[in-house]
Amino acid sequence: MKTNDKHTPFRFKLHIDQTLLLVSFSLLLIGFVMVSSASLHLGAKINNDTLYYPERQFVHMVLGLIAATFVVYRPMHFWREYGGKAFLFSIFLLVIVLFPGVGVKVNGSTRWLNIPGFRIQVSEIVKFFTVIFMAHYVTRQQKTVQESSTGLMRPLVIFAVVSFLLLLEPDFGSAVVILIIVMGVMFLAGAQLLQFIVLLSSVSFMAGMLVYFSPYRWQRVTSFMDPWADPLKTGFQLVQALISFGRGEWLGVGLGNGLQKLFYLPEAHTDFLFSVVAEELGLIGVVTVIGLFTAFVWKAFAIGVIAEKAGERFSAFIAYGVGIWFGFQAFVNMGVNMGLLPTKGLTLPLMSYGGGSMMIMCCAVALLFRIHHEVVEYNANLPKGYWHD
Repeated sequence: MKTNDKHTPFRFKLHIDQTLLLVSFSLLLIGFVMVSSASLHLGAKINNDTLYYPERQFVHMVLGLIAATFVVYRPMHFWREYGGKAFLFSIFLLVIVLFPGVGVKVNGSTRWLNIPGFRIQVSEIVKFFTVIFMAHYVTRQQKTVQESSTGLMRPLVIFAVVSFLLLLEPDFGSAVVILIIVMGVMFLAGAQLLQFIVLLSSVSFMAGMLVYFSPYRWQRVTSFMDPWADPLKTGFQLVQALISFGRGEWLGVGLGNGLQKLFYLPEAHTDFLFSVVAEELGLIGVVTVIGLFTAFVWKAFAIGVIAEKAGERFSAFIAYGVGIWFGFQAFVNMGVNMGLLPTKGLTLPLMSYGGGSMMIMCCAVALLFRIHHEVVEYNANLPKGYWHD
């Protein structure tokens, strides 16, 4: 796809997808309001400053929008050229975060690197460049992926190493998300159904074994099955989340009036933010958030479809990958909060508190805006009657 801005990326008018813009900023705004509501008491207790977390989250959002601006003004051929190298660098970060004194340990997991001003979770960087790497792979190896099991196995060898490094942190949730992105992109690229089913079954079996033979993971499963068996210990998180949903009813108890966030609900401003939404905004708030994520995923796939029609498979599979990533991670986070899935430490995209996560998520959304822009530019240069939509 050729555009006039290849050599002068900052000298053109960006074609904005209005629906994607509305959905993305709605998620950011609702997330900021709910993070503020969920963290005022926490800031007062830890830092003697009620606005500590809201102010930092606002800075995270600003930094995320700055980073997104850089991404949206980079042509897609830039990511095609440098995405592979960046993916290798992200694997290098997974290695160095495990070095004593380098990685930051929080709640028993070493997943973060300290960057002046904020902390970044390395797995988020890996997710971003996994999408780009897989889009490049299935574009170059389309025939192999569609006709041979070798096409499926090659990337899985690489991502077996990635998953192993993530499990050493440990970060089982991110490993699952990354594998879902990989398999989802290969399936959409035309992998043979039988081979894909065998592959998915094998990965599911291995994941199940990892859970079964890991005492703390297995404890999460058993507490998920019956959280009321030990509501003060192993089932505490889920019990408090369910109480939040029960208190919310139809319209919620009112913004800022929730009680569960007051040191009952663990990680209320990060992993369990959706429970705060349920308690304070009720069923209406829950349905609104679910609807926004549904619209986001639909829009990501719609952008992928028009990019594929325009002959830009690389861009199309990036759009599909971002849709799979956000959709699956949001589904798991909301499922955990509602007691549908065992507890996993995955944030709610564009909403939960976090600096590195917010920046990476904003960059991923910016890729969708860039793809939409290039498709519009491409279609505008077609002869009349050949518009792809």
